[in-house]
Amino acid sequence: MQLEPLAEVAGIESPSLVDLATERLRAEILSGELQPGDRIVEDTIRRRYGISRAPLREALRLLAQQGLVEHLPRRGMRVTTWSPTDIRQLFEIRHVLERHAVLSALPLSRGEDDPLARVRALLADMRTAEQRGDRLAKDDAHRAFHAAVVGLAGNRQLELALAPILLKLQLPMAVNLRREADVHSPAQGLDRHAAILAALESDDAQTVLDALDRHGELAYLPL
Repeated sequence: MQLEPLAEVAGIESPSLVDLATERLRAEILSGELQPGDRIVEDTIRRRYGISRAPLREALRLLAQQGLVEHLPRRGMRVTTWSPTDIRQLFEIRHVLERHAVLSALPLSRGEDDPLARVRALLADMRTAEQRGDRLAKDDAHRAFHAAVVGLAGNRQLELALAPILLKLQLPMAVNLRREADVHSPAQGLDRHAAILAALESDDAQTVLDALDRHGELAYLPL
């Protein structure tokens, strides 16, 4: 794939080069162009992106913080490989935090502002991204949707606890949603999230818990 040099996209400011390199490499990982376990050869990527070593290394550092790449002693960097146990445990933690958030948040206060406005908007973002064929934007909206469900509790510490879990789940969540779309249709994944929103609109805790239990986020992962 022919890539436009990042220096021509960003100008000469290093922070912009770091941001663009981070997003481009992240997109390659989440799209499956770079697979778990693939080596990250700095010189190869640096030449492809048309940038120097410093911004690329900073981008790799940021991606390592997100759990997308990992450093192997004396062997360099590679795309992170999560074991099936790791993936199950991460989804279990997300599920526990979501259930706790729902029990804390409901019933939702019904003032002038719609408490579900952000959840509703992110589901719409998922639909729009799917219509545009923008898988990365759909992945981002997908993770933000789950963060917004937890955000309903108004518990900052709960949100801080969830944030690193969602970062580590970026790739498994993207793979699961994509394989579901390939096996069935993109509408099925969207419908699963619409069911969570509908349950939240009912303002009944058990209805939401049941919807979360039916969510089935591991169904299309090769675990």
